[in-house]
Parts: sequence; C-alpha cells; structure tokens
Amino acid sequence: MNNIYEKFNLLLVEENKEEATKFILELLQNKEIDILELYMDILTPSLNLMQCMEDKRLCIWKEHVRTAIIRTIVECCFPYVLKKRDELNYSKKGTAIVLCPPEEYHDLGARMVTDFFTISGYHAIYVGSNTPYSDFRNAIDIIKPNIVAISVSNYYNMVVTKKVIKEIKEVVGYPIKIVVGGNAFNNDTEKYKIVGADYYAKTYEDIKNIAGDEVAL
Repeated sequence: MNNIYEKFNLLLVEENKEEATKFILELLQNKEIDILELYMDILTPSLNLMQCMEDKRLCIWKEHVRTAIIRTIVECCFPYVLKKRDELNYSKKGTAIVLCPPEEYHDLGARMVTDFFTISGYHAIYVGSNTPYSDFRNAIDIIKPNIVAISVSNYYNMVVTKKVIKEIKEVVGYPIKIVVGGNAFNNDTEKYKIVGADYYAKTYEDIKNIAGDEVAL
C-alpha cells in the first residue's frame, strides 16, 4: 500500500491528472486495491498530508489543483462504490443527507463520506458546500432523512453548525440523528457534543457503526 501511495502522491505533485486517474482506475479494475482502501489509505492521506515545499505563494493554488484531481477520481469511482455496496449487501436503512454548513467550501471530504453511507446501505444524498440552511430546512419535511451528516473544515464555522443542528432538532418531529466530521473536529473528537451532534465520524468504520444503530423509517 505504501508503494501505491507514494506513486500516486508523486503524480499529484506533478499535477498529472490524466495519469493519476488512470493509475487509480487500473488498480481498481485489476482488484489490486479495494474502494474502501483507496478512500481511507490513499485519497484521505493525499488530501490531509499535503506539504507545500515550493514558493508559498503557490500553496493554495496547488492545494486546489490537488483537490480537483482527487475529486475527479472520486466521481469516476462511483461504480465501484455501488459494487461494494452490493457485495456487502447491508440492509437498507433509509436516507442520509450529507452537506456543509453555510460559508463552508471544503466539501470533498463530505463527498467521500456520502459514498461511505451508500456502501453502508443508505440512500445517500450529497448536497455539497455552503448549503443555505433555509433551503435545506424546507427539504427536510419532504425527504425525511434518517441521518444528517455535516462536514466542517473551518473551525470558525462551528458556531453556525451548532445553530443549524439546534434548529433541526427543534423542528423535526421524529428521531433524526446528526453526524459531524471534518478537520474542525479532528483535534478533539468530543467537540461533536459541543455543537449538539449525536455522533462524530471520521472513517468508514465510524459510519458503519452508526449505520448499525439506525432503523429505516
């Protein structure tokens, strides 16, 4: 696995989107790597452990390019997500909505978590970054999700996340579960309690364990 990560990371450093995508898809096609191994052991470290060794003025640029390459790979991998879901054949568990709070634009982690929910047996809906609360609130009555997962990367968005969770729980008339994750929680996994969430999740195993607690409405 280390050799795969090192080769992939070199392609990212070179910003070689074409070869990086081909490399990963060939590994999946040849069953040299599992979709869950890819997400947890290759893609997640590639996002979180990036080091900018060049002109600091280019760091944000390079981070965005790297994120764009990995996002392309994630979207290309969706058939393997469905294949893994069918292989594991968990019972269907209702609907999970994955979103980012207002003013949160780092959403690739949320996109990957959506696939974890899909694999775990949920009808998973990825809403995306900077989700306006009013629009989401209006949709809850119709969609009636079992789980709402909120991804927060920027610590300064914790306040609005707490407000969103409080309002959701006040207006929803059934036992909805709120899951949070993202870099804003990584240095203290107990922070989920501060914002009023029911669970903190970082890995597929976390999502699977949460899914085991859920019963479809």
